[in-house]
Amino acid sequence: MIPTAKDRELLALLGENARMPVVTLAKRLCLSRTTVQTRLERLEREGVIAGYTVRLSEEYSSSLVRAHILITIEPKATAQVMSSLEKVREVTSLHSVSGSFDLIAMIAAPSVVELERLIGRIRIIEGVERTLSSIILSTHFAR
Repeated sequence: MIPTAKDRELLALLGENARMPVVTLAKRLCLSRTTVQTRLERLEREGVIAGYTVRLSEEYSSSLVRAHILITIEPKATAQVMSSLEKVREVTSLHSVSGSFDLIAMIAAPSVVELERLIGRIRIIEGVERTLSSIILSTHFAR
């Protein structure tokens, strides 16, 4: 299914506020409430919308210490390492990448001490050859 331009507008509005009432969405899109509800149901049914989530406040997010962890993996250990990383609650996303590293893990911790503990925990996962960490100092925008 390829979303229409109105579907993409609807998805963008939901990205701003997933709890926006259907009536408000309809007004912002210049569509009827029924049309918006039907689009939402179709997007959910077809798997375009997989779920709704919470977006944390800037105040809370800025209290966390976040980092990118670049990870090199031993040959044929990708699935095992990815499975182990998925179990680490503080890993907020994991990306396969090209280049000298195999994965980039995004992590968030309440303190530098906890961040260091997490990095150590990632380094000892069986199949991880090496890591390179970069602490995020500030975020200029996020979409």
